[in-house]
Amino acid sequence: MQRREFISLLGGAAAVWPLTVFAQQPALPVIGFLNGASPKELDSRVVAFRDGLAEKGYVEGRSVAIEYRWGLGQYERLPEMAVDLVRRRVAVIAATGGVPSARAARAATSEIPIIFTMGADPVAFGLVASLNSPGNNLTGITLLSGEIVSKRIALLHDLLPGAKLLGVLVNSTTPASEAEGAAAESAARTLGWEVKVLRVGERWDFDAAFQPTVQEPLDALLVTTDPIFESQRERIVALAARLAVPTIYALREYTVAGGLMSYGASINEMYRQAGVYAGRILKGEKAADLPVMQASKFELFINLKTARTLGIRVPSPLLALADGVIE
Repeated sequence: MQRREFISLLGGAAAVWPLTVFAQQPALPVIGFLNGASPKELDSRVVAFRDGLAEKGYVEGRSVAIEYRWGLGQYERLPEMAVDLVRRRVAVIAATGGVPSARAARAATSEIPIIFTMGADPVAFGLVASLNSPGNNLTGITLLSGEIVSKRIALLHDLLPGAKLLGVLVNSTTPASEAEGAAAESAARTLGWEVKVLRVGERWDFDAAFQPTVQEPLDALLVTTDPIFESQRERIVALAARLAVPTIYALREYTVAGGLMSYGASINEMYRQAGVYAGRILKGEKAADLPVMQASKFELFINLKTARTLGIRVPSPLLALADGVIE
């Protein structure tokens, strides 16, 4: 072979070799991330989910890809988006933000592993056989918010022993919010309180939901756990302030936004744990073998500035229980 021919052949091989190697690189596994809310309000939770993945060695863009699907408050879009993720053959679906996402993902596939995050009891909603043995392609993390709502009622009672009329704000389009509202109503009635349920529908007309309180002012208000409420927390806190009604919420974010009091678990921690589970499944574990995790640490936050604005003196024993106080 002539030297010129050899160099030409070598040059041609060098031009093809990088493309061949690139083509042989394995494709990144893809996670489908499904949520009914907006990414704007859930930035910190997405970061927490990625942190959980990183704990198992998966970094977005380097060792794993994530396809995000956001409902933007329109829960009716979730089934279509879940089907789209299945068509894209994702390896795992993270159905975050409550029962609607989990139901949509389950209806779309019985094979792709699904990891949910929710406040409700997944057994009661027929999503898993039991918390310890899910028994199908779903597992995840739950707050079991229906069980801790009575604690929120008790905290309100400690703060406002003379209160008689409690409002409960629910999202009528979300079964889990309605179920939590029913639990709150039951707990409040055991304390002798009258209860008025305020329902927000698909148009998120909070002004209309609160309209009955103009004629019959509330002594206190409980806001149920709901992704849409979380995305509208500043609006809800502002309404509660305008009506001068002492309110308790599930998440500390409401208290930071100016709400009076919150009692609940860290939602960011739930998303981190969901990321860990996604990583474990990518490594070969099955959803059916991963027990549904329950939040174990709950935190009480009190906004003293808001309490002073409402003319409320927070009892010292209640302050002593608080994990965080906003001055």
